[in-house]
Amino acid sequence: MTFTRPQQIQAALITLGALAIFWIFRNLPTGTNLSHMDFRVQGGNSIEMCDPLNPQFIPVVDVRSPVTMALTTANAAQAGVEVQATFTLRTASGKAIAPEDLVVAHTKKMHLLIIDPSLTDYQHVHPDATATPGEWTFHFTPRFGGTYRIFADFTPIATGLGLYANTELAVKGDVPTAAALAEARRPAWTCERDGLRFELHPGALPLRIRTAIDLRFTVTRPDGGVVPLEPLMGAYAHLVAFDEGRSGFAHLHPVETDLSKRPDPIRPTLSFKIMIPRAGRYVIWAQLNLGGREVFAPFWFDVVP
Repeated sequence: MTFTRPQQIQAALITLGALAIFWIFRNLPTGTNLSHMDFRVQGGNSIEMCDPLNPQFIPVVDVRSPVTMALTTANAAQAGVEVQATFTLRTASGKAIAPEDLVVAHTKKMHLLIIDPSLTDYQHVHPDATATPGEWTFHFTPRFGGTYRIFADFTPIATGLGLYANTELAVKGDVPTAAALAEARRPAWTCERDGLRFELHPGALPLRIRTAIDLRFTVTRPDGGVVPLEPLMGAYAHLVAFDEGRSGFAHLHPVETDLSKRPDPIRPTLSFKIMIPRAGRYVIWAQLNLGGREVFAPFWFDVVP
């Protein structure tokens, strides 16, 4: 086909207009001074950023992150006493990571997943940014003594993919007895606490590594009454899985994402998916909002080769 001179001029103008629009949008300010390259680590054994829509178990401790996390506390941490802590987040090149550099994910820009060595004290908190770029502050009350591990879960605007960092906090105080740990960490797919029964049903047993696992989570009351399940961080429940060595975690959200479709009030049921890379003992902590009260329920299980 041969184009006339006016048609050629029109096509050229359309192309130039499209390029101009692309250049304008490409250079619009995003609120962040960080780029995709600020979150890259040279060499191997570096952490892989995760698609928020495809959660997986992330071995945060065993690999290098492009983000450093440095923690300080006002006083020595003590079991049973509230800890006031401050941490800084910086890229590998030393750039501060502030709120304007992060995407809101599940209603918050920063999630901290805090777990003790026994994996029987799990807490999920949301820090606040201070006036100092890259500095964040939070508080929590550890139940036991030991070296707590703190995982930061966030999504940079520059990448749009989930990224992670971790640090540790030594806490003075007593640790659970061997007998208490044996009872608390006994594999079970049911958990009863706060007057409710929590159940986690795997699609098939035994659970095997590198195999997609379907999970069905339910909550019921012994009297068959209504379960006052309310949204929490943009979902009706959250599951977080840890391995026994606390090498990493998986932050899971329900397949059912439409909050306007409330679960059954008598037996609310939600579906999750997970893939475990290594064999061993694991715990999944469920976190949910029951009538304005946050409740946590643990499920211990084994994964085989």
